[in-house]
Amino acid sequence: MTEEIIIAGFGGQGVLSMGKILAYSGIMQDKEVSWMPSYGPEMRGGTANVTVILSDERISSPYLKLYDTAIILNQQSMDKFEKTVKPEGVLIYDPNGITHHPTRKDIRIYQVEGYRLASELGNKKVFNMIVLGGYLKLKPVVKLESVIEGLKKSLPERHHELIPLNKKAITIGMQNLFSIKLENQFLAEHS
Repeated sequence: MTEEIIIAGFGGQGVLSMGKILAYSGIMQDKEVSWMPSYGPEMRGGTANVTVILSDERISSPYLKLYDTAIILNQQSMDKFEKTVKPEGVLIYDPNGITHHPTRKDIRIYQVEGYRLASELGNKKVFNMIVLGGYLKLKPVVKLESVIEGLKKSLPERHHELIPLNKKAITIGMQNLFSIKLENQFLAEHS
């Protein structure tokens, strides 16, 4: 099994953290892992993306042009990365701020309203964990226990009291992932 993922959005949305947590989770499950961040000089408010590869085999290169899954959190990233999803691959996005929704018919498209759900939960900082939960519902490439351990490794110890809230956010994301069906779209129903 090899899963090649791009996570992209604005700096400050937790893009790099999501990737780091996935990478730590993979390491804890003895997977081969690559985590390659990329962000503009602005960091917060600028664009950011991270490539994560999780594999049962050695990873030959962290540099990719096509991905099994794209997790998109803003319009600029949608414009740039929708076309990089492999045919029959997956695109997951938060519709908040998206004006041009994905149009490809050869991939599976899903939505999770992470921003809205995080606002309802009372803490917008868990937005990324809600989106991560949606991804893990669709593609359980790592176990939830490993994700929680990954959170412990990536969060400073002074923020460990937030781990139960993050776990709740992941669960909410798992419960709120919805398939977007376009006419003639490749469909592989996932229950």
